[in-house]
Amino acid sequence: MTSPDNHRCTTTFKLNNGTSIPAIGLGTWKARDEESYESVIHALKSGYRHIDTAAAYANEAPVGKAIKDSGIPRSEVYVTTKLWCTRHNEPVKALKESLEKLGLKYVDLYLMHWPVPLNPQSGEKFPMLPNGKRDIVFDWSFVKTFELMQECVKLGLAKSIGVSNFSIKNLKTLLAANLEIKPVANQVELHPQLPLLELADFCKQHQIVLEAYSPLGSDGAPVLKDETIIKLAAKYQVAPSVIVFSWLVARGICGLPKSINPSRIEQNLLVIDLAPEDVETINNIHKKKSIRYINPDWDPVDVFSEV
Repeated sequence: MTSPDNHRCTTTFKLNNGTSIPAIGLGTWKARDEESYESVIHALKSGYRHIDTAAAYANEAPVGKAIKDSGIPRSEVYVTTKLWCTRHNEPVKALKESLEKLGLKYVDLYLMHWPVPLNPQSGEKFPMLPNGKRDIVFDWSFVKTFELMQECVKLGLAKSIGVSNFSIKNLKTLLAANLEIKPVANQVELHPQLPLLELADFCKQHQIVLEAYSPLGSDGAPVLKDETIIKLAAKYQVAPSVIVFSWLVARGICGLPKSINPSRIEQNLLVIDLAPEDVETINNIHKKKSIRYINPDWDPVDVFSEV
């Protein structure tokens, strides 16, 4: 479904350090090696200039190879990777390893994946205790992690640093630390069923750009089946995904859709100008159906608690 008003999104958002980030990027979570390579190649050829990966996704090598093989100049591609929980005590070393896999000299954005340090001793991605709970390091603060991440910028390994899965409460704790380098972004699950209006207001107040992972509601894209989204898609004569990504861009939020389907990769880059009242209508969808699809068990830590 197309409309004369459909256009490929070329919007960028200015970050608090003066750099800019493309408003829509390709997410690569759960994409295996060949899938990662093919999806990134297609995305870049389709007009994407923002690719999001992570050490924990175990696909940095194919993502990096695709960026190289695409023929798009490195300076034109915004690349994000993330620090995994077992590496909170050594982000510089971890980023150097990620860069080696990516085949890059720097990333544009390096994010702390979760505000929860895990015990690195076992070598496992999710080290576990005998009682079945995750082996969390309680005498280490994510503030210390971010302080160490600042060195990544000073060494030229990352142009910007930020966080992921941070609540307002945790952002307040981080910002109270009088950091030399401020986080530029906070990547969280965000979609019409989880609009995070208060978090968005807080981030805007502190010049932190929000990035939305699982912007269609994770596996199966359940958000696209929402009746309000479907009605608005009919009103504007566009696909439901166009409504969702237009809503994100209108709010100043980066969208990071993951897809390995070529036609959907192309469609996820399309946006229109939504009327302000329609943006507000989407903002209110959560009042009838509010769902967080991605919520790992970090017991006894409640990552998303604001208490």
